[in-house]
Amino acid sequence: MVGALVERARAAQRIADGHDQARTDELVAAAGWAIMEPGRNRALAELAVADTGIGVVDDKVRKNHRKTLGLLRDLLGAKSVGVIAEHPDTGIVEIARPVGVVCAVTPSTNPAATPANKIINALKGRNAVIVAPSPKGWTTCARLVEHIHAEFDRIGAPRDLVQLLPSPVTKASTAELMRQCDLVVATGSQANVRAAATCGTPAFGVGAGNVAGIVDESADPAAAAERILRSKTFDNATSCSSENSLVLVAAIRDAMVDALRAQGAVLVDGRHKSALQALMWPDGKLSPAAIGQSARTVAERAGLADVAAQNPRLLLVEESGFGADFPFSGEKLSPVLALYTVPDFAAAAETVRRIYAYQGAGHSVGLHSAHADRALWLGLNLPVTRVIVNQAHAIATGGSFDNGLPFSLSMGCGTWGGNNFSDNMNYRHYLNITRISRPIPERVPTEREIFGAYFDKYGPR
Repeated sequence: MVGALVERARAAQRIADGHDQARTDELVAAAGWAIMEPGRNRALAELAVADTGIGVVDDKVRKNHRKTLGLLRDLLGAKSVGVIAEHPDTGIVEIARPVGVVCAVTPSTNPAATPANKIINALKGRNAVIVAPSPKGWTTCARLVEHIHAEFDRIGAPRDLVQLLPSPVTKASTAELMRQCDLVVATGSQANVRAAATCGTPAFGVGAGNVAGIVDESADPAAAAERILRSKTFDNATSCSSENSLVLVAAIRDAMVDALRAQGAVLVDGRHKSALQALMWPDGKLSPAAIGQSARTVAERAGLADVAAQNPRLLLVEESGFGADFPFSGEKLSPVLALYTVPDFAAAAETVRRIYAYQGAGHSVGLHSAHADRALWLGLNLPVTRVIVNQAHAIATGGSFDNGLPFSLSMGCGTWGGNNFSDNMNYRHYLNITRISRPIPERVPTEREIFGAYFDKYGPR
């Protein structure tokens, strides 16, 4: 079955390989409109929540729209066919070539937005793509592919450029697809990412999420609280970029907690914390009973009737430890946020380092501060590939219209996160680049140019 899919994909990709930039960009527009058309967008969002039981319909509508629109903005005018760059000073000409057939492994948390993002990027490179969705997200992804095929029919493009593993999707069928394709791009569980890394096919995978945010003494509590709530409650915190811990400098702690409460957060006490932990990690593993649920639902399921009665937007839990014995220090995928209180910025950075030593290294860190130099310090010293300054973290990390990061739903975490890239994944990752090298005037440096400073300091021998 997998072999037949790949064979059809290769035949379609050979057609796309002959497209010029204009025709390639028509494929991109067709796939973009398949998810952005308002009626389809809402139907996909409703189907996603109904099938997975995860997230918020209106937030998924916004995500489907904004992430796709932002990606299309990034791709507008970008060269991905033929000669894409010429460098007369080095004699190098760069030519974009397809990678071939892409296996796109996608999660249940974003069963429409993530497949659409990968499909569009793959098409920009004149590739074919076969999606291996999470079983829970299969129906939503299948509907998306139907919409893409309808748009392909309008423009006379081969449907087999975009295909889907048949249901039921299994580990075996996904593994075989990984093996037979030319490139694997895996988003979702770390089990899927590890499988991609060991499948024998070139692969891009993403690291674990467990974002921490720092609020220092110079921050505006009200502004920081608004951003944090907007980020942490978006789609019930299903994003890997949602904050999971908040590290507060002591001087701003009380004002910050008050500001979070004003935004609808509820700080639970020790007894409630135990009940919450029992619900969320009944056997040491994060439970589906909490994943992607509202704060009120999580409180109800934990038996916290008095908390649920307050209709909380976010649950705050005091924490001081790190590691498996302190599960609130890890990723929660729900509107539950651990609070750490520390004496100063240096202690805040060290706390984040200890959190990431347990989980989340390489992803990103949030900073709410008026001190610009502190962002640079974090970028120079913490094991992170992004420092998100004074923004709603979950919305900003994957690209936003008010920052310069590429729009993406797959964030590389570098070697810290076990990844071979540290960018927001974009269309360039779906290209092979051929380089033509022509001779240029020779320039051979003298020994003095190379070793002068070294010899001046240490001598020539």
